Amino acid sequence: MKPLNWQVVLGLILIALSAFVYFIHYLIFRDIHHVFIYLIGDIAFVFIEVLLVTLIIHRVLTIREKRTMLEKLNMIIGVFFSEVGTTLLTYLSDCDPELHKIKKELLVANNWSDKKFSTVSKNLKSYSYEIDIRKINLEHLRDFLLGKRDFLVRLLENPNLLEHELFTEFLWSVFHLTEELNARKDLKQLPDTDYIHLVGDIKRAYTLLVREWLNYMKHLKDNYPYLFSLALRTNPFDENASPIVR
Repeated sequence: MKPLNWQVVLGLILIALSAFVYFIHYLIFRDIHHVFIYLIGDIAFVFIEVLLVTLIIHRVLTIREKRTMLEKLNMIIGVFFSEVGTTLLTYLSDCDPELHKIKKELLVANNWSDKKFSTVSKNLKSYSYEIDIRKINLEHLRDFLLGKRDFLVRLLENPNLLEHELFTEFLWSVFHLTEELNARKDLKQLPDTDYIHLVGDIKRAYTLLVREWLNYMKHLKDNYPYLFSLALRTNPFDENASPIVR
């Protein structure tokens, strides 16, 4: 016979104790009417308690926990852009022959509103990202990504990333690109079909990186004005960008 679950045993014990206390109450006061008044009142309050604890308090705690987790996640994303993202985005965007079509929209300014960020984000979804592989030093890109592999692995080990599908998808695209580049011994002597394949891998990472960068810029503007100021002055889409305050 399967033993009872400990929760079931605990529940039976608590019910028995409750019945015992009510019995003691009856023995002392000999008023069954009074006992049932409090019993029914307590049972009626159970439904309100379920509403307060399960639906309201639990939801508030869940929202608070999610905000805390997203805040930690945004800190991780910030470290990523400091270590890898900004440099990689600068390099890849310089190899986009059609960048002039969206370049002005990506020059984020201090006066951007939430609506402006939303509009630009929507416009980016319809933009056809392109990469001129002739402008890319594939060996340099491979060495750069291999040098950051351990850092990227540590990012993927963070459980908070499960809450951010876009960033996780981007990291996987970067890992895939790194493996593709590292698997080839000579990146200078490849057939055109293979270059086309690599362009697809680079475009995938580039597309997701631009979208994530814009989301990150909005987060900085809303929460960290001093970090946003530096991000504006080092905008990878601004040819005149400089960290020096003028």
